[in-house]
Amino acid sequence: MPSLKDLKNRIASVKATQKITKAMKMVAAAKLRRAQEAAEAARPYSQRMNAVLANIAQAVGQDDAAPRLMTGTGKDDVHLLIVCTAERGLCGGFNSQIARLARDHTRKLLAEGKTVKIICVGKKGFDILRREFASLIIDRVDLREVKRIGFANADQIGRKVIELFGKGEFDVCTLFYSEFKSVISQIPTALQLVPAAAPAVADETTGASAIYDYEPDAAAILDDLIPRNISVQIFRALLENVAGEMGAKMSAMDNATRNAGEMIDKLTLNYNRQRQAQITTELIEIIAGAEAL
Repeated sequence: MPSLKDLKNRIASVKATQKITKAMKMVAAAKLRRAQEAAEAARPYSQRMNAVLANIAQAVGQDDAAPRLMTGTGKDDVHLLIVCTAERGLCGGFNSQIARLARDHTRKLLAEGKTVKIICVGKKGFDILRREFASLIIDRVDLREVKRIGFANADQIGRKVIELFGKGEFDVCTLFYSEFKSVISQIPTALQLVPAAAPAVADETTGASAIYDYEPDAAAILDDLIPRNISVQIFRALLENVAGEMGAKMSAMDNATRNAGEMIDKLTLNYNRQRQAQITTELIEIIAGAEAL
């Protein structure tokens, strides 16, 4: 049985931990609002970009002049996976859920005899995937020093993808990230970037059913639009990840704070009981000694 001093030290230690988790929860809550606003602001642009891409893709169809980023290489042998996770932990199962989705997809492709290459964006995803697929990781993007994610960060990754595609390094590229729904809900998502999956024809509200004339021509516009769309989708994924990370961290730290409070209550009760028992024992000894005299 631990002594009173040990229990007192344990209570003080848990209280100090509780202060840290409470402070981290408040910091995550403050960052969550800004991150959520950024993620929600990026969604309409991304969706509208898809609608425009759908219009132009319909006009081009499978024409020989269509960009290879849209039509693909005609093969399905080499897959590039871009796995976006957080740089830090203490956010529950946020990182492990994304890594699990990417790991399951990788195992499926390998079982089918495909070649897989992985680019890790974020330290946690790299740490998880390298345990099993270290030989498949060809690059790692470190964003620990970036205080606020900008389009330039996503564009750098997008240019890397386009460069690898131009060299014939892969046939299909898939992006993995977590879509932010709420503080307690982040959905791991896989999005195909290359070849550009032609979005479904939008409804009347988007005007996707209208007929347009393109200058200089639809293929030339796609040459510029598809690379831009790749960077836009990566940018949106990074913003969704930041919001999801803050939401998951806020929830995890809230649970940790409440668990610490429950542990403090149990330790305090144990401390008081043991202290009372010692006091009772001392009183009995004093009384017994007085009666002996």
